[in-house]
Amino acid sequence: MSTAPAADQRRLLDVQELDTRLAQLAHQRRSLPALARIVELDAQLADLDTALVTSRTAASDLRAELAKAEADVAQVRNRATRDQQRLDAGQVSAKDAQALTSELASLANRQSHLEDVELEVMERLEAHETALAELEQAHAALVSARDEVVAERDSGWAQVDAEADRVRAQRDRTADGLDAGLVALYERLRGQLGGSGAAALRGSRCEGCRLELNPLDLEAIRARPADAIVRCEECGRILVRGADG
Repeated sequence: MSTAPAADQRRLLDVQELDTRLAQLAHQRRSLPALARIVELDAQLADLDTALVTSRTAASDLRAELAKAEADVAQVRNRATRDQQRLDAGQVSAKDAQALTSELASLANRQSHLEDVELEVMERLEAHETALAELEQAHAALVSARDEVVAERDSGWAQVDAEADRVRAQRDRTADGLDAGLVALYERLRGQLGGSGAAALRGSRCEGCRLELNPLDLEAIRARPADAIVRCEECGRILVRGADG
């Protein structure tokens, strides 16, 4: 493919401009500030999730420990109640009464110790549940904040996508009817050259690579027919000549 109508070549610059705009919109979609914020919030949530699992497990263990302490106290209290009832009934021998009295004293000491243990566990559980409630509150706040940022991201995406749809439709209209060989070459070069397959020749400079052409190359380009497809010797893009080319 070495020729294409000069008008098609000039219109190709409009297609390139629209393709560049689409690439910018795609980059904008990938780099919305909300995306980085969501990553940051997800990391914080992951840390909090781990802390919550640990804290909930510890709280569960403390509740089990408290239940055991309460059961131990109840067991001693019940035994002391039965012993006291036997003494109060007056139906035991003096020897048994002495043994029961001694056991009641021992049970009282045991109950006092177990109640201290129960109180200590209760205090630890209360402090832990307070910390757990704070963690859960912080987690809920982070989830709410993330939901807001996700909504912000989705709104940003919707705006970018709407603009991209508009530009894409304009691009399709602009490219409609262009010389097929010219378009094929343009698309191939665009894939090889970072999205830019055609550039204007302004004076002696290629607007794609921003380099000045040497005089001999420039003279050879100017000597070509208007419908000849010429390429930049520096970057390889299609050079579209205007009134000064």
